[in-house]
Amino acid sequence: MLNSATQTAIKKCYHNLQAQLPLFVPRRAQNYLVSEIAKTLAGQYNKQRRILVAEAGTGTGKSMAYLMGAIPLAMETNRTVVISTATVALQEQLLNKDLPLFQRIYEREVNVRLAKGRQRYCCAHKLSSLSEGGEPQQALWVEKPKKKDLELLTRLLTALGKGKWDGDRDNWPTTIPDRIWLQIVSDKHSCSSSMPFHRQCPFAKARDSLAKANVVIVNHALLMADLELGGGIILPEPELSFYLIDEAHHLPHVARDFSAASASLLGTSAWLESLNQRSAKLAAMADIKQAGRFLTSLQDNLQVLIPGLRGVHKQIDPIAFSQDKIYRFAHGVLPAWLEEEAKSLKESSKKCGQALGKIHDLIAERVKLNEVSAKQAEPAIAECGFFLQRLENVQKVWELMAAPIKDHGAPPARWLSTDTEREGDYLVEVSPIDVGWRLDNMLWSRAAGVVLTSATIRALNKFSYFCHQAGLYEDDGTRFLALSSPFDFAEQGQLLVPALSTEPTSPDFTDTLIKELPRFLADDKASLVLFASYWQMNQVADKIRPLCTRKGWQLLIQGDESRQTLLEKHKKQINAGKVSILFGTGSFSEGLDLPGDLLTNVIITKIPFAVPTSPIEAAQAEYIEKKGGNPFLQITVPEASKKLIQSVGRLLRKEQDSGRVVLLDRRVVTKRYGKALLDALPPFSRIIEPAQSSR
Repeated sequence: MLNSATQTAIKKCYHNLQAQLPLFVPRRAQNYLVSEIAKTLAGQYNKQRRILVAEAGTGTGKSMAYLMGAIPLAMETNRTVVISTATVALQEQLLNKDLPLFQRIYEREVNVRLAKGRQRYCCAHKLSSLSEGGEPQQALWVEKPKKKDLELLTRLLTALGKGKWDGDRDNWPTTIPDRIWLQIVSDKHSCSSSMPFHRQCPFAKARDSLAKANVVIVNHALLMADLELGGGIILPEPELSFYLIDEAHHLPHVARDFSAASASLLGTSAWLESLNQRSAKLAAMADIKQAGRFLTSLQDNLQVLIPGLRGVHKQIDPIAFSQDKIYRFAHGVLPAWLEEEAKSLKESSKKCGQALGKIHDLIAERVKLNEVSAKQAEPAIAECGFFLQRLENVQKVWELMAAPIKDHGAPPARWLSTDTEREGDYLVEVSPIDVGWRLDNMLWSRAAGVVLTSATIRALNKFSYFCHQAGLYEDDGTRFLALSSPFDFAEQGQLLVPALSTEPTSPDFTDTLIKELPRFLADDKASLVLFASYWQMNQVADKIRPLCTRKGWQLLIQGDESRQTLLEKHKKQINAGKVSILFGTGSFSEGLDLPGDLLTNVIITKIPFAVPTSPIEAAQAEYIEKKGGNPFLQITVPEASKKLIQSVGRLLRKEQDSGRVVLLDRRVVTKRYGKALLDALPPFSRIIEPAQSSR
């Protein structure tokens, strides 16, 4: 239950918020969300299941709501608040706007930290070694360094030593080239706080600072990385944390990507050969008397692993591949020969990793005992770390390939694809279809409390699709909340479905777009046109560009310049009172914030149905069909509903905005599923032209 001190603190925050914002308008939905978050996290509804799934549209003020609802309770109960987002834009908003505002309205000081993955930090020891430029250090370079590379390294080292740079790649004023960063990036094997010369490394300092934080901001990828390691490794322990997962509709896809793995066949065998050749020297640095048996194990298993990978390559029939250069194993079932080979490769890769790990640890131990200098050992430690990371990936691939198909649950998607970077090579790839059970094991069943929120969590006005993806159930004690928007949709917006002569499935649809699109652009100065493909977008753009030039309209095409540059040009044109038209694909349907006069006309060329061409989607559809379901209705339509809502959501960003959405896909009227798609959209005033009035 919420104690009186926490209730008072939350009420004061809300009262102070009104005082801080002169134009503040109390929002019933925001106030209710604050209350529901606090009650859920306090266990007022369910002491064992403190999870709230809340859909809150644009304008609700959900970020301030979850800060006010969660942080005072966390401070009173000695919990850490972990805020996870999908985009850098939202992280920046939280760091630079929302949390500073919250600090002004909350009476206690809040320590906020932005957590990043190890790969964003340099290793101070690697940087120092490479900056010295001696022969042993030169050997660490993949390519021979240029003079300007060494000069940059010197500047980095000097700034780090003087405390003017914290070792975070993102905080250096200019771009650090990949070829340099890869030489100095921190990695878990060669950069360990157990070694004296790594205890003051930037990543170690950043991780130590998290222990003092009340609020930690992360992205979904880092959240999953920590959970995959067991939780509490990079971030605070789940049992001691309240998680605020914003943009939550992205989390299942991020979780699936983290559970997937891929590795080449010939490419892997090539670097394994290098490891085989280097293994004796690595063992010598570890002291051959102690490392001898590990060296033997490593070399023996490499003699199984390398020929095994090459043998798999020889048995692959390239004729069996699809036009997309993919061969997927139906229902995840491998042929008998590959199933046996996968088991062997799993064991040999595991033993290689164990043996090399022991050699790595022995080298590090010799440094701690002063039997060898850090300067002498560093190249060997770095080399071990390089090979260990690669071996871990190979082991993961073959463990997933060798795992038996279970009688219950969806089988994994397993496939081969041609390697685009190495001619004649193949990639072995594997991914789970459903990751809900993993999220449940790693997070839902462990966390002190969780709030999942987004403007678009529901599909077709239901939470069931998201629940299936995320491993939640509508009857498991989880709370669900769909908040109404503060917008007066009927007054502020209009949805037009014009009568066109063709539908998107027609081969003539692109020609129809070229002919009809100008009439929906003529009366608006600020338009966004969303296409289903780059190909169609560019076809239409090429044909209507002369018209735009004649009329003095600015036409901006996604891909011609960076997203930021396009938006800046668009804003400049609109602010000058001129016409600007943005053409974009699916990525422009989310995260694009153009309030007021910057966007008054959104044109959606077709319902954003995803084509199930990826092996994962194909395997998922296959599994649903096997169970007697309909993948189009169970996956494709719900996904399209979410994406369509996101596209429509570009129009109204603030309460005073107004404008029109034009949907050029008549299937919302002609198909049985169309009504469900329309019903899930905001309640704009609607104009649906009758078919007989088509042009």
